[in-house]
Amino acid sequence: MSLIKWEPLTDIESMMDRALNWSGMRINPALSLADFGPRVDICESDGTYLIKADVPGMNKSDLTVSLVGDTLTIQGERKRESEETKPHFHRVERSYGSFSRSFSLPEDANMAAVEAHCENGELTVSIGKKSGSKEAEAISVPVA
Repeated sequence: MSLIKWEPLTDIESMMDRALNWSGMRINPALSLADFGPRVDICESDGTYLIKADVPGMNKSDLTVSLVGDTLTIQGERKRESEETKPHFHRVERSYGSFSRSFSLPEDANMAAVEAHCENGELTVSIGKKSGSKEAEAISVPVA
Protein backbone atom coordinates (compact mmCIF):
# COMPACT_ATOMS: atom_id res chain seq x y z
CA MET A 1 0.00 0.00 0.00
CA SER A 2 1.45 3.38 -1.02
CA LEU A 3 0.67 6.78 0.39
CA ILE A 4 -0.62 9.46 -1.92
CA LYS A 5 -0.10 13.08 -1.00
CA TRP A 6 -3.38 14.98 -0.96
CA GLU A 7 -3.29 18.25 -2.91
CA PRO A 8 -6.51 20.09 -1.94
CA LEU A 9 -5.99 23.02 -4.34
CA THR A 10 -5.45 20.65 -7.26
CA ASP A 11 -8.63 18.76 -6.33
CA ILE A 12 -10.65 21.97 -6.07
CA GLU A 13 -9.27 23.19 -9.40
CA SER A 14 -10.17 19.88 -11.03
CA MET A 15 -13.71 20.00 -9.61
CA MET A 16 -14.18 23.57 -10.90
CA ASP A 17 -12.99 22.57 -14.36
CA ARG A 18 -15.40 19.61 -14.44
CA ALA A 19 -18.33 21.71 -13.18
CA LEU A 20 -17.75 24.41 -15.79
CA ASN A 21 -17.37 21.85 -18.57
CA TRP A 22 -20.65 20.15 -17.57
CA SER A 23 -22.51 23.43 -17.84
CA GLY A 24 -21.16 24.00 -21.34
CA MET A 25 -18.89 26.86 -20.32
CA ARG A 26 -15.22 26.77 -21.17
CA ILE A 27 -12.45 28.59 -19.36
CA ASN A 28 -10.04 30.07 -21.84
CA PRO A 29 -6.70 30.22 -20.03
CA ALA A 30 -5.33 32.63 -22.63
CA LEU A 31 -7.96 35.37 -22.65
CA SER A 32 -7.04 38.11 -25.03
CA LEU A 33 -6.99 41.69 -23.80
CA ALA A 34 -9.88 42.44 -26.15
CA ASP A 35 -12.07 40.13 -24.02
CA PHE A 36 -11.52 42.26 -20.93
CA GLY A 37 -13.94 45.06 -20.25
CA PRO A 38 -16.05 46.21 -17.34
CA ARG A 39 -19.65 45.11 -16.97
CA VAL A 40 -22.06 48.04 -17.22
CA ASP A 41 -25.61 48.96 -16.27
CA ILE A 42 -27.33 51.67 -18.30
CA CYS A 43 -30.46 53.33 -16.98
CA GLU A 44 -32.54 56.43 -17.64
CA SER A 45 -34.50 58.77 -15.41
CA ASP A 46 -36.51 61.88 -16.29
CA GLY A 47 -33.53 64.15 -16.78
CA THR A 48 -30.47 61.90 -16.87
CA TYR A 49 -28.87 58.85 -18.45
CA LEU A 50 -26.61 56.85 -16.12
CA ILE A 51 -23.88 54.40 -17.05
CA LYS A 52 -22.42 52.43 -14.15
CA ALA A 53 -19.33 50.33 -14.82
CA ASP A 54 -17.68 47.83 -12.47
CA VAL A 55 -13.98 48.66 -12.23
CA PRO A 56 -12.81 46.86 -9.07
CA GLY A 57 -9.26 47.55 -7.99
CA MET A 58 -8.91 50.56 -10.30
CA ASN A 59 -8.33 54.18 -9.34
CA LYS A 60 -9.75 57.20 -11.13
CA SER A 61 -6.25 57.87 -12.49
CA ASP A 62 -6.47 54.50 -14.34
CA LEU A 63 -9.64 55.60 -16.20
CA THR A 64 -10.42 57.92 -19.10
CA VAL A 65 -13.91 59.01 -20.14
CA SER A 66 -14.31 60.89 -23.42
CA LEU A 67 -17.00 62.05 -25.85
CA VAL A 68 -16.62 62.27 -29.60
CA GLY A 69 -19.85 63.28 -31.31
CA ASP A 70 -22.56 61.07 -29.85
CA THR A 71 -20.15 58.32 -28.71
CA LEU A 72 -19.11 57.99 -25.06
CA THR A 73 -15.92 55.95 -24.56
CA ILE A 74 -14.63 54.53 -21.28
CA GLN A 75 -11.00 53.42 -21.36
CA GLY A 76 -8.71 52.14 -18.68
CA GLU A 77 -5.99 49.77 -17.66
CA ARG A 78 -5.93 47.27 -14.82
CA LYS A 79 -2.36 46.54 -13.91
CA ARG A 80 -1.22 43.14 -12.73
CA GLU A 81 0.01 42.94 -9.16
CA SER A 82 3.71 42.32 -8.74
CA GLU A 83 4.24 38.59 -8.77
CA GLU A 84 7.44 38.93 -6.75
CA THR A 85 5.49 39.62 -3.56
CA LYS A 86 2.88 36.91 -4.13
CA PRO A 87 3.06 33.13 -3.63
CA HIS A 88 2.88 30.65 -6.49
CA PHE A 89 -0.38 31.13 -8.42
CA HIS A 90 -2.46 28.02 -9.10
CA ARG A 91 -4.96 29.85 -11.29
CA VAL A 92 -5.28 33.38 -12.64
CA GLU A 93 -8.80 34.18 -13.85
CA ARG A 94 -8.98 37.93 -13.28
CA SER A 95 -8.29 39.92 -16.40
CA TYR A 96 -5.55 42.51 -16.64
CA GLY A 97 -4.58 45.00 -19.29
CA SER A 98 -6.19 47.78 -21.27
CA PHE A 99 -9.85 48.00 -22.18
CA SER A 100 -12.15 50.30 -24.12
CA ARG A 101 -15.96 50.34 -24.15
CA SER A 102 -17.94 52.71 -26.38
CA PHE A 103 -21.62 53.63 -26.24
CA SER A 104 -23.74 55.56 -28.73
CA LEU A 105 -25.76 58.22 -26.94
CA PRO A 106 -29.30 59.15 -27.94
CA GLU A 107 -30.10 62.42 -29.72
CA ASP A 108 -31.49 64.07 -26.58
CA ALA A 109 -28.23 63.61 -24.61
CA ASN A 110 -26.69 66.91 -23.52
CA MET A 111 -22.98 66.55 -24.37
CA ALA A 112 -22.15 69.59 -22.24
CA ALA A 113 -23.73 68.06 -19.12
CA VAL A 114 -21.58 64.95 -18.61
CA GLU A 115 -20.04 64.05 -15.26
CA ALA A 116 -17.97 61.03 -14.21
CA HIS A 117 -17.32 59.81 -10.69
CA CYS A 118 -15.33 56.77 -9.50
CA GLU A 119 -15.76 55.39 -5.99
CA ASN A 120 -15.47 51.94 -4.39
CA GLY A 121 -14.75 50.16 -7.67
CA GLU A 122 -17.68 51.68 -9.56
CA LEU A 123 -17.47 54.30 -12.30
CA THR A 124 -20.68 56.32 -12.70
CA VAL A 125 -21.14 58.50 -15.78
CA SER A 126 -24.12 60.86 -15.71
CA ILE A 127 -25.36 62.43 -18.95
CA GLY A 128 -28.02 65.12 -18.85
CA LYS A 129 -30.86 65.27 -21.39
CA LYS A 130 -31.86 68.03 -23.80
CA SER A 131 -33.45 68.32 -27.23
CA GLY A 132 -31.47 69.05 -30.36
CA SER A 133 -28.11 67.91 -31.63
CA LYS A 134 -24.58 69.28 -31.59
CA GLU A 135 -21.64 69.14 -34.01
CA ALA A 136 -19.09 66.37 -33.42
CA GLU A 137 -16.20 67.54 -31.28
CA ALA A 138 -13.93 65.76 -28.85
CA ILE A 139 -14.61 66.46 -25.18
CA SER A 140 -12.52 65.14 -22.29
CA VAL A 141 -14.50 64.30 -19.16
CA PRO A 142 -12.58 64.45 -15.86
CA VAL A 143 -13.13 61.51 -13.48
CA ALA A 144 -13.64 62.79 -9.95
